[in-house]
Amino acid sequence: MHIFLYLIIGGLAGWLAGEALKGKGFGLLGNIVIGVIGGFVGGFLFDLIGIQTGGLFGALVTAFTGAVVFTYIIGLVSK
Repeated sequence: MHIFLYLIIGGLAGWLAGEALKGKGFGLLGNIVIGVIGGFVGGFLFDLIGIQTGGLFGALVTAFTGAVVFTYIIGLVSK
């Protein structure tokens, strides 16, 4: 059950990041991948600056923040 919830949060965070940065999503699989990687990046960044989140909303905020940072960096590298 946890992996299913993790994929849903990752997909939602990836979609939100795609909407925020590109104006469109990355497709279902792309959204999940971006969101899951974003969860790791966001967790690392939040830990680095001392922010702790809890619950589903906290996980979504963390994954969204990381997904935005990850997508932005990928956009800079690919140009």
